[in-house]
Amino acid sequence: MALAEDRSPVVIGVGQRIQKDVDPREGLDPIDLMEAAARAAAEDAGLDSKKLGELDRVIVPSIIGAHYSNAARLLCERIGVGSGAAVSLGVGGNGPQKALNEAARDVAAGRTQAVLVVGAEALDLRQRAQAAGIKLDWSGGGGLDTAAAEPAPSSDIEARHRLMLPPFVYPLYENALRVHHGRDLETHRQAVGAMLERFTETAADNPYAWFRTRRSADEITRPGPSNRMVAFPYTKFMNAILRVDQAAAVLLTSVEHARTLGVPADRMVHWLGGGDAVEDPWLVSERPDFHSSRAMAQAYDGAFREARLEPEDVHVFDLYSCFPSAVELGCDTLGIGIDDPRPLTVTGGLPYAGGPGNNYGTHGIAQLIRWLRATPGTVGMATGIGWYFTKHSAGLYGTLPRMELPERAAAVEPAATPAIEVAKEAEGPGRIETYTVAHDRDDEPEVGMVVGRLEDQRRFIAFVEGGRDALVSLETGEGIGRTGQVRRKGDTHRFRLDG
Repeated sequence: MALAEDRSPVVIGVGQRIQKDVDPREGLDPIDLMEAAARAAAEDAGLDSKKLGELDRVIVPSIIGAHYSNAARLLCERIGVGSGAAVSLGVGGNGPQKALNEAARDVAAGRTQAVLVVGAEALDLRQRAQAAGIKLDWSGGGGLDTAAAEPAPSSDIEARHRLMLPPFVYPLYENALRVHHGRDLETHRQAVGAMLERFTETAADNPYAWFRTRRSADEITRPGPSNRMVAFPYTKFMNAILRVDQAAAVLLTSVEHARTLGVPADRMVHWLGGGDAVEDPWLVSERPDFHSSRAMAQAYDGAFREARLEPEDVHVFDLYSCFPSAVELGCDTLGIGIDDPRPLTVTGGLPYAGGPGNNYGTHGIAQLIRWLRATPGTVGMATGIGWYFTKHSAGLYGTLPRMELPERAAAVEPAATPAIEVAKEAEGPGRIETYTVAHDRDDEPEVGMVVGRLEDQRRFIAFVEGGRDALVSLETGEGIGRTGQVRRKGDTHRFRLDG
């Protein structure tokens, strides 16, 4: 019978691929990129890529830039794995880490021997092909997708007020976090800018980053000719970049099997524990506030409990960074500042390293493994977020093993939180809880979106009335707490500021 340490789950290989400025007729499609990343992960472990054919499970995050019927099965065919090993994930940036948490527990319990998590996007190649009038056929094959269905990410009333797009939802949290921390507009801008400046420095040193450009805090956070405001307070340089061609793979097995394969000990990085949770209420508009996440806290707590560690034991983080508020809320949940001296990213983050759809987490974990190998005796943490702070995952990794075999953790369920009632027909006085102002491509304020409370404490969602002056006032002065009048207009609500 294997010793606990022998059954310890370990990452033995990681691989990443990036392509830029290639002829669209000659570039790699997502399946090609995944195959290249998978073979790179085998090579990183010191294995012949033919060993990939012995995998028990091949897990592929959902691809947004192609329409394969079952990308996981197509990849299995490429690398010589039976189709029964193929697993397709649904939508969500939490997917790669959640999949690794589940796989690690299965490896530890002897239910699975070797698992590959691998994903890719080629949105840049696709868009350049479309611009050139070149048709790319990235569809079909592999049979039906097996990803499980889940509820719609947004309600009808959220969608009618444009709050179904991440670039408009995450700024709601950003503005609420600013007030929660007692900062004025300028102080908060400077603090977030300093955090993101560090991210660009990391991206500049990452050979797999899409943008390897160091930028100052002001360059990142102040609007300019090449950096328009997207949705206040987020400029273009503060948004995840989806138009990338990137792939990443992570190869997981047990210490015992890794030794059988001849993997050197210095290639092994131990999975120490993980946590996963889903926000309840599911819908953003029904949550109690916009500056916290109970599910994030439970996912983090689950990881630390399983690993028997504390946040102060972690030497390096890769906090999910689709937008700055994701990093800030992650820091709040950990009880650390956004100026913590430890790295908060090992890639450079989604706005700079790249945000390849649902697969960023695989890149984060791959870079984290490289960082830990180069710094023996250290512990790292990777996190993932799906939808709008809706789904959360966290994983802890280290170069030193856990001597106890991790038990299969029960699903982490957030504590029940009563849903806030959202008024479908709102009228009368109201007060702003949070807001954002979306800009057009000429950097003109186009539409303001507010979330607030009526006098009876029901929540309302509305567009801002009052023209450009009203929108500018929300960007130059604090909007949270301001009062006004709500009225219906068609199937939407309108909010006119007092004064």
